[in-house]
Amino acid sequence: MGMPNAARHWTREEVLALPDDGNRYELIDGELLVSPSPNWLHQQAVLALIRRVDPYVRLHRLGTVGIAPCDLDLHDGQVVQPDLFVIHLRSGREPLAWPELGVPRLIAEVLSPSTAFNDRIRKRRKFQRSRVDEYWIADVDARLIERWRPDDDRPEILTESLVWQPDPAAPPLEIDLPEYFSEVWAEA
Repeated sequence: MGMPNAARHWTREEVLALPDDGNRYELIDGELLVSPSPNWLHQQAVLALIRRVDPYVRLHRLGTVGIAPCDLDLHDGQVVQPDLFVIHLRSGREPLAWPELGVPRLIAEVLSPSTAFNDRIRKRRKFQRSRVDEYWIADVDARLIERWRPDDDRPEILTESLVWQPDPAAPPLEIDLPEYFSEVWAEA
């Protein structure tokens, strides 16, 4: 599970034609990545992140928050299904179809044992090449977030606070990470 199918070079059209069988299918540089449905803890981590990011994005009209399942393209024939992503508004409005989305300003993934390698290596490299402004990898077990930017060789490891300011005209979003992980682990 979570391993690439490297037997051949896949196309976006072939991946989109695969059956809706509960697996998450993604395409990175011609490789088909297959992941099982996420577990409950993973979903709670995604929801807790959405509860923090979405109100901030909406309040400051910074774009739109999206979640998996999705068919994000990055405008290069890929298929990615990030747990959470933020896209820019287009001419002051939200996009109405996948082809309008463009490259997100933020992508966030919550690690699972079956996706850790792909999230940290394959997808991270792809997102950096695509110039995604920030890529967050939430490691629930380690209670940290890795923050990657397009030109980074190493992640910024965050354990106390995550500060995100995609627009200098808006105040930053500050996420208290101990509070976030306590919520995820149902300790709060």
